[in-house]
Amino acid sequence: MLTPDGGQLKLKFPVNAVEFESVSKSYAVYETPSDRLKELATFGAARRHRDFHALSDLTFSVGRGEVFCIVGENGSGKSTALQLMAGIFAPTSGELRVNGRVSALLELGSGFNPEFSGRENVYMNGAILGFSKKELDRRYDAIEAFAEIGDFIHEPVRTYSSGMAVRLAFSVAIHVDPEVLIVDEALAVGDAWFRQRCMRRINEMRDKGITIVFVSHSAADVRAIGDRALWLDHGRARAIGDTESVIAQYLAAVAGKETEDAEAATGAGRKSGREAPRKVAAVHTIPNVDHRTGDGSATVVGIAVLDEFSDPLHLMIPNSTIVVRVSVRANRDLAKPDIGVRLRNHLGLSFAATSATREGHAPGFMTAEEVVTVDFHLEIPQLYPGAFSFSPWVEAEGAVCDEVDNAITIQMARGDSLVYGYVQVPCRIEWNPHGVTAGNEAGLNMESRIV
Repeated sequence: MLTPDGGQLKLKFPVNAVEFESVSKSYAVYETPSDRLKELATFGAARRHRDFHALSDLTFSVGRGEVFCIVGENGSGKSTALQLMAGIFAPTSGELRVNGRVSALLELGSGFNPEFSGRENVYMNGAILGFSKKELDRRYDAIEAFAEIGDFIHEPVRTYSSGMAVRLAFSVAIHVDPEVLIVDEALAVGDAWFRQRCMRRINEMRDKGITIVFVSHSAADVRAIGDRALWLDHGRARAIGDTESVIAQYLAAVAGKETEDAEAATGAGRKSGREAPRKVAAVHTIPNVDHRTGDGSATVVGIAVLDEFSDPLHLMIPNSTIVVRVSVRANRDLAKPDIGVRLRNHLGLSFAATSATREGHAPGFMTAEEVVTVDFHLEIPQLYPGAFSFSPWVEAEGAVCDEVDNAITIQMARGDSLVYGYVQVPCRIEWNPHGVTAGNEAGLNMESRIV
């Protein structure tokens, strides 16, 4: 392009796609709804809230065409940072710049109207991003094909499973020509095969120079696609740099924290003369109750299925370790309580069960109103891909106190091979040739082979 005097005009494009400069984000937290009303009634003169600082003085930049990953424990500020990038919230202080069209996949079904069909939501989201109906018509077939949800594309989104919702959301996000793609941990709920497709597409987009900001608890995923990484801890940057270095520091800190907790528990146990329990918060949520039975002398107050980092698990991977956490409250003194969990398939068949007593760790005497939390560390074999539910129970003195049928359901990922029946049984093959007919002496000398 020439200037009016005939010289060459050099156009300057921002080097960075995302820039954070001393960005902070805080939220007002009220103890009760009435406190909010009292503060509003006095126009803020009577301060009734405390500030929660989700991000504090955060500075970093993401270069154009870079895959930038953010890691950290739950509550570290990862999702808040992404929401600021997506323009959902404004920072409390500092400067934030995002250069280019942003497409964000944050929470499940975010931006979707649950009463609209999948097709209607595709056109609505596209219109919000500035696309005309004609432009969306050209993209629609590709969006529908990648999502692979079949005729559900014409059904209300409220009828979708979490996996179907994230399939459609991801498909929309990658087909609207983003210059900056923001992906939160929503992909964790998809099945393994779809996650692999998403990762391949993310790599293709990176090769095309699209900037990608990616949040995941999977160190393998971050190492596989990340150019650089940021480790957030309680809203502050603990480390930023090449992916391998940051992930190594993050995992070392997680392992060190677990070691410190274990040593603290051991030390407390020595002083008291007995093994001290780990400091684990009780679970107070039961996602689903199909049926409940028991005499009420104790109550299952919560259940959660967690991964190796103690984060909620959305997909079971074959040959992995999971933690089923069950919290129980005694409603009267219980002499010999036992806490257990059953694993059921989609047909309601109970094909696995265990309990604290069976594993040699009976809770012992429980006093009225006492709450106990038990972690069941389960080695998951290669099961057939399907939905599996966990049913917790507590009994005492030979009677069932409380049992919750199908309290939480988790999808099983496909393994490397097909599963015939319910479970792939570990197997070792040994060949034992017995030779052939007399005319083939070479065959008589074959030895047994073990595969």
